[in-house]
Amino acid sequence: MTGPGASAARMPASLVLAGAGKMGGAMLAGWLDAGLDPRRTTIIDPVPARPIVDLCTDRGIALNPPDPEPGAVLVLGIKPQGLDTAAPGLDRLIGRDTLLVSILAGKTVADLRGRLPRARAIVRAMPNLPASIGRGATGACASSEVTPAQRAAAEALFAANGAVAWLADEAQVDAVTAVSGSGPAYVFLLAETLAEAGIAAGLEPDVARSLARATVAGAGALLDASPAEAAELRRNVTSPGGTTAAALDVLMRPDGLGALMREAVAAARRRAGELSG
Repeated sequence: MTGPGASAARMPASLVLAGAGKMGGAMLAGWLDAGLDPRRTTIIDPVPARPIVDLCTDRGIALNPPDPEPGAVLVLGIKPQGLDTAAPGLDRLIGRDTLLVSILAGKTVADLRGRLPRARAIVRAMPNLPASIGRGATGACASSEVTPAQRAAAEALFAANGAVAWLADEAQVDAVTAVSGSGPAYVFLLAETLAEAGIAAGLEPDVARSLARATVAGAGALLDASPAEAAELRRNVTSPGGTTAAALDVLMRPDGLGALMREAVAAARRRAGELSG
C-alpha cells in the first residue's frame, strides 16, 4: 500500500468526472489540490450540488458542456444503479486512449465493457469518504490493457485522496468495498453507540457524545501514528483484571464484536456481488 501524496506531473492531462456527488466531489477536491488542471477538467452531472456548481465557476471547470470531449481519464462516480441509463452518453466520452476508472460498487470489468463498448483500459477502484480530507483508502485493480503510464495516472489520482492498495485479482474488490469502502460507516456507528452507552451509564448527552467522538478520533490517530499492530495497542491499554478488560470480555466473546463484524463485512460483500450484472 502506498501512502498519501501525488505529483502534479503525474496527474492526467485531462479528466472527465461523470457523477460529482459526495464521493466524486470529495475526490475532485483532492485532485485539484494535487495539480489536476481545472481547465482540462469536465464534470458531467445532471443535477450538480451547489458546492460543485460554485467550484466549477470559481476554478473554470467545464460543467455539463453541450459537446464534451473525451479525456485522458474518464472517472465513473455515478450510482451503480444508474449505469444502464447513463451508459450511452458516457460511451461517447471514451476515446481510443482513454483510461476508464470506475468506483461503482459491484460493477465488474465485464459489466463495464458490456455497457461501454469503447472502453479498453479499465481500472476498477473503491475509495472511501475520508478522501474528502485526504485520508481515504482506495483499493484498485487494473485490466490487462492498462499501460504503465495509465496506471501511474490512476495512482496519482488515488494517492491525492489518501492511501492506495493495488489488488492482484478483481475478485478482491468486493471485499475491499465491504472493509474500507463501507468501513467509515462502521467507525461512525461505533462513536454513535459508544455515546449512547455513555448516556445509559449516566453521562449528560453532550458530554457522552463529545467524549465518544474524541475517543474514536484519538484512537484512530494513535493507530495511524504508531507502528504497532491494532492488537498490540489494544493489549497496551488493557490491564489484567481492570475496567478495560471487563469491557473486552464482553466485546470479545464468541458472539461479540468480532462475530458481528465478520457478519457485517460478509453482508456488504454479498450486496456488492448482487449489484453486478
